[in-house]
Amino acid sequence: MAKRDLLRITDLSREEIDHLIERTAVLKSRSKKFRTPPLQGKILTLLFEKPSTRTRVSFEAAVLALGGKAIYLSSEHTQISRGEPIGDTAQVLSRYCDGIIFRTHAQARLEEFALNSRVPVLNGLSDRFHPCQILADLFTIQETLGNYQEIRVAYIGDGNNVANSWIEACGRIGFQLALAFPPGYDADREVLKETRDLYPDRISVFSDPRSAVSGADIIYTDVWISMGQEKDEEQVRQTFAGFQVNSELMALAKPGARFLHCLPAHRGWEVTEEVLSGPQSAVLSQAENRLHFQKALLEMFIR
Repeated sequence: MAKRDLLRITDLSREEIDHLIERTAVLKSRSKKFRTPPLQGKILTLLFEKPSTRTRVSFEAAVLALGGKAIYLSSEHTQISRGEPIGDTAQVLSRYCDGIIFRTHAQARLEEFALNSRVPVLNGLSDRFHPCQILADLFTIQETLGNYQEIRVAYIGDGNNVANSWIEACGRIGFQLALAFPPGYDADREVLKETRDLYPDRISVFSDPRSAVSGADIIYTDVWISMGQEKDEEQVRQTFAGFQVNSELMALAKPGARFLHCLPAHRGWEVTEEVLSGPQSAVLSQAENRLHFQKALLEMFIR
């Protein structure tokens, strides 16, 4: 069987996404014990060029829970730090293990790595996409609202990798997606066009976050300054003024709407403490569900 990679959400079919979410529910509810652990005898390498808490620990824990072994490598502890071509690293590492979770910068770097790997490569985050995060978030929405299809998601803030993956998820599932970005911080135009071509009536872009949040079931935001894209803090505060998720903005959503954030959060910046720690917030369950979703993902991709 030819190896498969997960570099972006469009690498999965709608049916596969549905299966993963159903399987995540099973894996979360069952005992950690398996008659035959799915990853027994398997070795997974986590190659991270960017720091991580949730992605690293959730993937390592998922591998161990499924009976496999995990090897963590930060780029500074590899020959990448001395200039080894990424393709050479991929060819060698893929001869040592059964799958690789790669967390990197440019999407093109991830794609080059996957092209040279003999084993499946899963995107642990790139500057363009964060598929594992958003796919796991769909499970959290299913768990909290009972449905991840006939919903309205409002994404507020920077048009970053998280926003791009929300757009791709909309293209696969077909829910309503409302986006609100400050000027100059739009999502990827190519990704947005691809989805709008599929669902012209399902995705909307606003300059006013209040319009995006109106009637939403899910309000989602992310940090205003992403890793590796440091900017002048005062300028960012001025640009994003009015895009903070606070109680006034939450009040415009549907009754019972939930707040999500992929974390880490900068309290008082993109979200207030009262929202992040309030009764509508599901961020801790959201973080936990990365573990359970990634178990399902590893079952599907690592053979």
